[in-house]
Amino acid sequence: MRVSLFVTCLADQVWPSAAVGAVRVLRRVGCAVDFDERQTCCGQPAFNTGYRPEARALAQRFIEIFEAGAPYSIVSPSCSCTAMVRHYADLFEDDGWRARAKAVAERTYELSDFLVNRLGVEDVDATFAGRLTWHDACHGLRDLGLQREPRRLLRHVRGAELVELPNAESCCGFGGTFSLKHPEISVAMLDEKVDAIERAAVDAVVSGDASCLLQIGGRLSRRGSRVRALHLADVLAATA
Repeated sequence: MRVSLFVTCLADQVWPSAAVGAVRVLRRVGCAVDFDERQTCCGQPAFNTGYRPEARALAQRFIEIFEAGAPYSIVSPSCSCTAMVRHYADLFEDDGWRARAKAVAERTYELSDFLVNRLGVEDVDATFAGRLTWHDACHGLRDLGLQREPRRLLRHVRGAELVELPNAESCCGFGGTFSLKHPEISVAMLDEKVDAIERAAVDAVVSGDASCLLQIGGRLSRRGSRVRALHLADVLAATA
């Protein structure tokens, strides 16, 4: 199967191992991966802050670039950016763009969703020695409905022990510009999450969104914690 990689801004700028790891995993399960270097932001920051015309322009660019790869699936190591693409149709009236947006959205998958639900793969031949816990990113859980998929993949990682957090479903407090507009609330939410992670006595906290990992990993680092923040693709790409 041939797929198109949607790398996302955060993966490109601050978490490139998520993109590299996604490519390695996809190739390992038999996919040929295309990467169009013209791709850019999905428009989510603009959309979330009320700049709909700007978000619409970025959505049109995304659609023009990725619809050329039909019928290839579009795979991304990001729950939030995938969710944004899934909602592209809301940006358009029935002027032709709406139908094009829906067609592209139907082919766009977050990594764990693609592996488990599209390919039917749960064991990607990964190896990671240590105790892991999973943080449910809000967009993945509440927008895309993904919960069992990443856990199934992690349970098949050789050498890894998956430990459930009591507040795995709780927001980490990032929320895009929420953490900038309401820093006190954001940090209070984050501390509850980090407290639970440290009590779990794990080696790493894993999630599917680089934004959540930046938030959680930054707080862990400032506390001097030994717990690492890892993207799902980082773990799935790891081998002995």
